[in-house]
Amino acid sequence: MKRIQYHRYGGPEVLRLEDFNPGQPGKGQILVRVRAAAANAMDWKIRNGDMRVMTGRTFPRGIGNDFAGIVEAIGAGVTRFHPGDEVLGGTSLKGAGAFAERVLADEKSVVLKPADLSYEQAAALPVVGLTAVQALFTKGNLQLGQSVFINGCLGGVGRAAVQIALSHGASVAGSCRATASEAARDLGIAPIVAFDFDPAELKDRFDLILDTPGTLPRRTAHTLLKPGGRIIDIVPTPAKFARSALPGPYQVMISQPVTNDLEQAARLAARGILQIPIARTAPLTEAIPALTDLERHQIPKGGKLIITVQNNAA
Repeated sequence: MKRIQYHRYGGPEVLRLEDFNPGQPGKGQILVRVRAAAANAMDWKIRNGDMRVMTGRTFPRGIGNDFAGIVEAIGAGVTRFHPGDEVLGGTSLKGAGAFAERVLADEKSVVLKPADLSYEQAAALPVVGLTAVQALFTKGNLQLGQSVFINGCLGGVGRAAVQIALSHGASVAGSCRATASEAARDLGIAPIVAFDFDPAELKDRFDLILDTPGTLPRRTAHTLLKPGGRIIDIVPTPAKFARSALPGPYQVMISQPVTNDLEQAARLAARGILQIPIARTAPLTEAIPALTDLERHQIPKGGKLIITVQNNAA
């Protein structure tokens, strides 16, 4: 078996495509033959060691969380899947390793792949879809007819949240680069503002503010918010968790592996409501240069980098 992994925390230069043995699935786990996997900014934050408090210091470590593929084996207690099932899902932070020919994942973090989605489309969903669903509904308590402001509305989570909120009957405004305003308009976002906008123009307009890059100034967020509204930040830091524990509208979150939430995202994608653009695909054998380009140069822009796995020989 082949997997992209690393033997110490560091930059993309520590990545290697190496042989590895995924082992057999334990209780509540499934072994998946990977057909496609998606890159997320979280992947290199983990590899850099930014999240080592949660991921530990055991090496070698795999990289990659989002995947789609075919169930190859199931562990004790698994009831929702059988070998041969087509699935999509994500690994735990500690168990990252989706950029591989095989990956182990917890049953609760995996759902059946809708037949109408390709493996590439399915692999693009888990992190962004799950985070958007939980930010809007679990944390944001979004209701029909409410108004949402999404900072970073054309990022992965931002774009997913726009589509989901609009389908739920909300109105959506957002911020993006000025050069990308036409793409935001095509999604149905209005009004559209640049990142350095004057918040006074939108004072007290929004029931929910979703800060996807985690950069919205506190004063700006409070200016935009209606009384009783909520501010959700999806880029956690220790300082933000401390602030989130205080009384007030601000909450920071990390998405959780809730099966029903991932199923909701998959259903929306199958219906064409949730569409995550794919900007580039690269085979596993060429994935390290592609991952390096994405991290260091933001290439490709405007969509996901998907790693495809064709050689699935045992």
